[in-house]
Amino acid sequence: VLLVESGGGLVRTGGSLRLSCTGSGFTFDDSAIHWFHQAPGKGREEVSCINSDGRTYYEDSVKGRFTISRDNAKNTVYLQMNGLNPEDTAVYYCAKDRSPFCNGGYEYWGQGTQVTVSS
Repeated sequence: VLLVESGGGLVRTGGSLRLSCTGSGFTFDDSAIHWFHQAPGKGREEVSCINSDGRTYYEDSVKGRFTISRDNAKNTVYLQMNGLNPEDTAVYYCAKDRSPFCNGGYEYWGQGTQVTVSS
């Protein structure tokens, strides 16, 4: 099983980025995928999740700014991030759930992609 994140970078406040999480080695369609972020000196926090059936969940601070989606034909989950601010600066990780639902059973993790938002 492999999860690979991409799309991070440096943007100014108010800017946008789209992160991708591409999976292999498992039945992607049957898996819920989570996005987390980890800011310097802080713990890893969940940002969003998408069920195998497309239902989505968001942490309160990103509601209305971030959108999670999936393209099963490409084995990829996306995190569209708009209205970025310096508090969003973190390493972003995706994780595969053990189930088709966002149950919190994190089974595999990607290596992370850095997002830096300048003021």
